[in-house]
Amino acid sequence: MQVIVDEDKCCGAGTCVMVAPDVFDQRDEDGVVVLLDAQPSAGLHDGVREAANMCPAAAITLDES
Repeated sequence: MQVIVDEDKCCGAGTCVMVAPDVFDQRDEDGVVVLLDAQPSAGLHDGVREAANMCPAAAITLDES
């Protein structure tokens, strides 16, 4: 799995951080998503998928090929 984030789309909701804190964080100054792990281990995939699905700005995309 490859995780891609579009910082320009991010609205700073923080849902991704709550769902997958090992993969996502937020910048202190503006709350924009910070990608901590672009290729998370298999054990984190379900949380990453949930974070992508819950993102209100659709700023997280996944390449699972």
